[in-house]
Amino acid sequence: MSVTTALQDHHHHCDDDFASTEEAAQRGDWPACATAFAKLHDDMQCHFHIEEDVLFAAFEAETGMAGGPTEVMRHEHKQMLELLKQLETALQNKDKDEFGGVAETLLVLMQQHNMKEENILYPMCDQALGGNQEVAASINQGLHA
Repeated sequence: MSVTTALQDHHHHCDDDFASTEEAAQRGDWPACATAFAKLHDDMQCHFHIEEDVLFAAFEAETGMAGGPTEVMRHEHKQMLELLKQLETALQNKDKDEFGGVAETLLVLMQQHNMKEENILYPMCDQALGGNQEVAASINQGLHA
């Protein structure tokens, strides 16, 4: 098992959370949207935290590469968190159009971000960390806490 398998699986989990949130908003079911959004927000924050504090930290320590791909991913995490704030505001205002527009932007960013991680950064991390079971266990524990 690679170090990044659980994170890759968690991308799909966050995608499902996003779909549930968006579907509820499209129906105008704001209570269901609020519940789904809370789960999406929590899961994405957890995911970013585990990546940045466990995976990226281990990768940077092993390779000495503190800029580059991990810096780009951290920047994109901040962008997504800002979009989540905008979604929350649209949700609170029950503004279907605003919610849909922000959700579309977030979806594109999530898809591009996940592809970069899964096709570029995660393989680099797996190669550099060589199946480090301590890192893998910390990732699994953090995602399932």
